[in-house]
Amino acid sequence: MKLDILAFGAHPDDVELGCAGTILKEISLGKKVGIVDLTRGELGTRGSAEIRDQEANAAAKILGVSVRENLGMRDGFFINDEKHQLEIIKMIRKYQPDIVLCNAIEDRHIDHGKGSKLVSDACFLSGLMKIETALEGKQQKAWRPKVVYHYIQWKNIEPDFVVDISGFTEKKIEAILAYHSQFYDPDSTEPESPITSKNFFESLNYRSRDLGRLSGLDYAEGFTVERCLAVNSLGDLM
Repeated sequence: MKLDILAFGAHPDDVELGCAGTILKEISLGKKVGIVDLTRGELGTRGSAEIRDQEANAAAKILGVSVRENLGMRDGFFINDEKHQLEIIKMIRKYQPDIVLCNAIEDRHIDHGKGSKLVSDACFLSGLMKIETALEGKQQKAWRPKVVYHYIQWKNIEPDFVVDISGFTEKKIEAILAYHSQFYDPDSTEPESPITSKNFFESLNYRSRDLGRLSGLDYAEGFTVERCLAVNSLGDLM
């Protein structure tokens, strides 16, 4: 299946928190989008890997993505080495995306920065013909995405560009709330964590509104880039 956009997350819910609005918008414009989770989030303070599997599937249906896969890497302990890079390369060559979205370049959770560099390195290596991979017994062809964009997570990283997600924020929150075990719940008896607070949940809305304010929009999601962006003319800028 050829995808236009492939979004990677170190954990289930990373993609929803970082760029669900953008994914919803792109799908509404006719783009095919898929998600690949690196781990099952088994070290999460609340819930379990099995619960996260169910939540990720529910969120995927809300978003309307074409496919969602989980690579089953070790939460907290995956590294950026040949073994893990090859697993990412297989996904890139399988879906041949033009655009890859991945974790923040640096963040509070160590897996986010690690996942960001792992996916970015694999995107480059995936374009080298002499790296051979096979999936389901078939040799894969080299493929390198045109661009890699990093969404923003816990830390307020200054974006290189923003996407207007006005009109998609309610659906974004619905997809996030599919992870009911992970976020603010005043009736929960499980331990607290930084993402279970009411403040964190409310920040999802006010960050989008603030990025929108700074950009002359109602709501926006921010991304950083690895190389200079090019436009056809100044008229392309909002």
